[in-house]
Amino acid sequence: MFNKILIANRGEIACRVILTARKMGIKTVAVYSDADKDARHVELADEAVNIGPAPSRDSYLQAEKIIAACKQTGAEAVHPGYGFLSENAGFAKRVEEEGIIFIGPKHYSIAAMGDKIESKKLAGAAGVNCIPGVNDAIETAEKAVEIARGIGYPVMIKASAGGGGKGLRVAFNDKEAFEGFTSCRNEARNSFGDDRVFIEKFVEEPRHIEIQLMGDSHGNVIYLNERECSIQRRHQKVIEEAPSPFISDETRKAMGEQAVQLAKAVNYQSAGTVEFVVGKDQSFYFLEMNTRLQVEHPVTECITGLDLVELMIRVAAGEKLPLTQDQVKREGWAIECRINAEDPFRGFLPSTGRLVRFQPPRETMFASDVEHLYGVRVDTGVQDGGEIPMFYDSMIAKLIVHGTDRNDAIAKMREALNSFVIRGVSSNIPFQAALLAHPKFVAGDFNTGFIAENYAQGFRAEDVPHDDADFLVALAAYVNRRIRARAAGISGQLPGHGVTVGEEYVVIGLGDSGLNTPRPAVVRDYQTLSGSSAVETGDRRYEICSGWHLGGARIRGTVNGQPFAAQVERGVGKNPLAIRIIHNGTRLDAMVLSPRAAELHALMPFKAPPDMSRFVLSPMPGLLAEVSVQVGQKVQAGERVAVIEAMKMENVLFAMADGVVGKVLAAKGESLSVDQPIVEFV
Repeated sequence: MFNKILIANRGEIACRVILTARKMGIKTVAVYSDADKDARHVELADEAVNIGPAPSRDSYLQAEKIIAACKQTGAEAVHPGYGFLSENAGFAKRVEEEGIIFIGPKHYSIAAMGDKIESKKLAGAAGVNCIPGVNDAIETAEKAVEIARGIGYPVMIKASAGGGGKGLRVAFNDKEAFEGFTSCRNEARNSFGDDRVFIEKFVEEPRHIEIQLMGDSHGNVIYLNERECSIQRRHQKVIEEAPSPFISDETRKAMGEQAVQLAKAVNYQSAGTVEFVVGKDQSFYFLEMNTRLQVEHPVTECITGLDLVELMIRVAAGEKLPLTQDQVKREGWAIECRINAEDPFRGFLPSTGRLVRFQPPRETMFASDVEHLYGVRVDTGVQDGGEIPMFYDSMIAKLIVHGTDRNDAIAKMREALNSFVIRGVSSNIPFQAALLAHPKFVAGDFNTGFIAENYAQGFRAEDVPHDDADFLVALAAYVNRRIRARAAGISGQLPGHGVTVGEEYVVIGLGDSGLNTPRPAVVRDYQTLSGSSAVETGDRRYEICSGWHLGGARIRGTVNGQPFAAQVERGVGKNPLAIRIIHNGTRLDAMVLSPRAAELHALMPFKAPPDMSRFVLSPMPGLLAEVSVQVGQKVQAGERVAVIEAMKMENVLFAMADGVVGKVLAAKGESLSVDQPIVEFV
């Protein structure tokens, strides 16, 4: 067994590998860019080596710097994680040539299966069902349009070296094929250093189901059941689960055996995943093979009770697999939600900055620990006060739950999301909560088009209907009563002018909170020590008891005897009186006033926000990669105005109306903040 390994990655996966190595008694070396000098993976590792500037092409994609770090620290092996150089056959070969063990498949297996074009040809030769398409690299956008017409729309345009939704577009017409090809090439070149692109038929209403494999150097390959990954937004997975609620035992066995057959054809060693597109009649087609550990591997670890990172390390050290196919377990139901730094209410645009608060739910399962299952686990590479930089992907954490069955897992996940506090950057937690409550998701009735079909207009606050909206009003009144009690107890108040606390309140919704009319609420039987109250609103009565303290972002307690968890913020936006309540993905922003104060508030004049329709604003923090217009230029609605790069994605801004460019307010290469003006029209 190795004494020391280097993890050629960052963030959550680097921390994940370090935890297993620590369990096995192996010392670890972290590598980091200038942007990651204070990152969690650097703190967790035994040693750390700086490998260059913030952009990944200057640091985490620099193979020679990583090999030099191995030699400098005496690391005998390299774990590449996922992304970056994990599926780069050239890197794996260089590592092997330097006498360092690559904790992953052999370079020839990566070359054969990691390249989507070559893997399609190999799979076809092995008799595996493949989707119709052109598997050779396409040179020009015009040729891409011609090929797309030949196959028949819709088509999928994919970068050969792509992954994680990068370098992938679906085109339904010539215009989309032309533009999609160009964007795919650019993204592939920037993210992977390989701009080859190919086209295949897009199977409509498909399911995305993948088989987890593990092979050793003694010719053994087993499959560790499947993962259902159909809940995707723009081809990036949002929720993954194991097992799939869709396929039968016969289909599972057939897919697993076919995946094993494919792996054996390339002498596959280590963890790998064969992805399939599955039709509604349970017919399945080979899509691609990922020659690395997957982001969603924890759900497989939960249902099998195996530590996949440990198996990878043991296999790389030459050990045999410790189990056979008939010993692979499938127990309970696991779900993973990817918690990303993006704003679901602003078109899921990236959100970067400092994590002012990062308080995950209470964990009862842990990465690298397969003894404690049937609980909640959080895999993350960040911590309270940490930074979400714009140079890398948007993942903050992975939230994993393991239940006795699917309904139990969904209930555990909803409860865990309620307790997950993230402040300073926006996160997709409200969107995850909405998905988990959607009747079709609960029924297991979905395909890869689920999000596009159900949220075609984007995601809005009203897309998260609360099953008991009165509870949010009651909780806001309860929180305000606690705040008033604290204010009334402060010493030194002027006699006759101290804070008085009544029982009657009016809850007034702010913004698009869904509370359109003021709601009366009465808070009775307030107990200072126990924190209990009875709140009456509408025709409902809520007996709330909680030990919440005024500075806490998370409030736990019981309501009518049932446990609950929610989140509280005071002084939202520029309103010091505002209280924000978040529960089951629904957000209520409100002021809680006395009846007289509510009367006076109704008389206050409304100040309209300034008209910004003449400006093209940056919808997110990022780097201004291109300004496509000049002063004096006539621009039509839908015309390209600027391109912003953030978190490895290219975001194109279009003009919303016809106009003439009056001023260009930002220059190419400039770092932009949210809502910063780029172009002004006259």
